[in-house]
Amino acid sequence: MLIRSLLQRGSKKRPVAGNAPARAAFRAPVGSTGRDRMLTLDKIYHAAFVLRDVARRTDLIAAQRLGEGLYLKTENLQLTGSFKLRGAYYKISQLTEEERARGVIACSAGNHAQGVALAATRMGIPSVVCMPDGAPIMKVESTKRLGARVELVKGTYDDAHDRAVELQQQTGMTFIHPYDDDLVIAGQGTIGLEILDQLPDAEAIVVPIGGGGLIAGVALAVKSLRPDVKIYGVQAAGAASMYNAFRDKTYETLDAVDTFADGIAVKTPGEQTFEIIKQYVDDIVTVSEDEIAAAILALMENQKLVAEGAGATPVAAALFGKLPVAGKKTVCLISGGNIDVNILSRVINRGLIMSGRKCNLTIALEDKPGQLTRVSEIISDCGANVVSVQYDLGDTNMAISSCFLKLGLETRDAAQISEIRQKLQDEGFQLV
Repeated sequence: MLIRSLLQRGSKKRPVAGNAPARAAFRAPVGSTGRDRMLTLDKIYHAAFVLRDVARRTDLIAAQRLGEGLYLKTENLQLTGSFKLRGAYYKISQLTEEERARGVIACSAGNHAQGVALAATRMGIPSVVCMPDGAPIMKVESTKRLGARVELVKGTYDDAHDRAVELQQQTGMTFIHPYDDDLVIAGQGTIGLEILDQLPDAEAIVVPIGGGGLIAGVALAVKSLRPDVKIYGVQAAGAASMYNAFRDKTYETLDAVDTFADGIAVKTPGEQTFEIIKQYVDDIVTVSEDEIAAAILALMENQKLVAEGAGATPVAAALFGKLPVAGKKTVCLISGGNIDVNILSRVINRGLIMSGRKCNLTIALEDKPGQLTRVSEIISDCGANVVSVQYDLGDTNMAISSCFLKLGLETRDAAQISEIRQKLQDEGFQLV
């Protein structure tokens, strides 16, 4: 096996160029370990060795029903339900005895929180995690069950970060950054080694981006061994901090983020990760909320996999032609599966609409016998199914002798919806 053999014989170090200096408040809180800051391929090998009995070696599965040559790296099936365990565990495993005694603190929207909690608890280290009060309930409760003390902070991830820094300065606990730390990046990079081991002839790897820790580690590992493999990043359009920085070739911070993909809703990308991404990543694209929802639905229906918003972004990019990967052996990294069930319900509904599987029609009807019957016949002849019916008699925009008929339909695809609309119009019905 590639990983095992490399660990046995060692490898040539390949440091990244130009690590940016840390900002005191944001990137290097008091208590952060500053020793041996240079990230190397050897460090990723060492992380793989440390994690061999901790992190699950997740399956790489073919997903031909989603696209020719498409493969899925299923980190949504990782312990804690996301890749974050890898970086958190490796970072905490390298702390000194003095640092362990003081405990660790982190900020997270949920996945990093669970990784820190599990790692710290397994090593007998106290842990505190600051989370935004809007974090999914399942992630909050799971973090508590794994042994961390959780403090909910009003606002966004960035507010939770500020509170974590404040507590860290008061307590002297070691801050475990969710992405902008060389040891965390090294832990995430072990996924790149696994992908090359599982699919040696991979041509492209597509990775979600929030702060950039995952893609930085994967890109450094893969490009160091296989420079010909394309590494692509994907962000939600409503949280495109690294996309903007990569495009503009300068470090940038967003004023706000707006996406249900909470795992990558980051206003400020990592400084270390940005430098690595500039060197090793080939391109970054964005996907819309509707495209993410459609990808989640596609993964559920075709692969029987549940992915959270962040985890589905690579599939969204592949499905909607955002990247030049058609026909190539392409790995989509499904980074996590920790999606709140209430959000999942709304996402499924949105995905059905986006994919043409569900449709809402509003028809202006004359208030006379036989109108509803004829509408029903047309829809039935087209092969669709009516699932909801509502009459609106009070809209001031319609004639006194008319009503609005609002129908919810189950449909096959967008072409069938177009057929229904056309036949209704051909019969003289007015669509609103």
